[in-house]
Amino acid sequence: MIRRFKMPFLAFFMAIYLSIFYTSPGIAGMVDSVISTDKTSSLSLRDMEIEKIQRALENKIVQEKLRAFGLSEAEIKAKLSNLSDKEIHTLANASDKVLAGGDGIGFVIGVLVIILLIIVILKLLNKEIIIR
Repeated sequence: MIRRFKMPFLAFFMAIYLSIFYTSPGIAGMVDSVISTDKTSSLSLRDMEIEKIQRALENKIVQEKLRAFGLSEAEIKAKLSNLSDKEIHTLANASDKVLAGGDGIGFVIGVLVIILLIIVILKLLNKEIIIR
């Protein structure tokens, strides 16, 4: 008797489970552009953009490029303090792109991991890898 009801009960349970839990509505809303903490709420927009620029200037590649142009850290700070609000905003927007990009090492490691996985899968399937 239990065997007869086992599969229909399981199918009914799965149908109820999927209809209740997987059809819940998604919630969307506006997200603040700046996280407001005690530190950032007391800073002005100019100060936040200057901090963003300074984080970009800490990047090793940016420092090497600036040294190649013959600029020292003192000269960079002096020029940064003399910029107008519009120039700082433009530079902060450009520094977002610098911070978002990588130095390429992550990409190379990712490609090597994928190649290694392909080799392992081929070895597990008893396939030969012949490079001519």
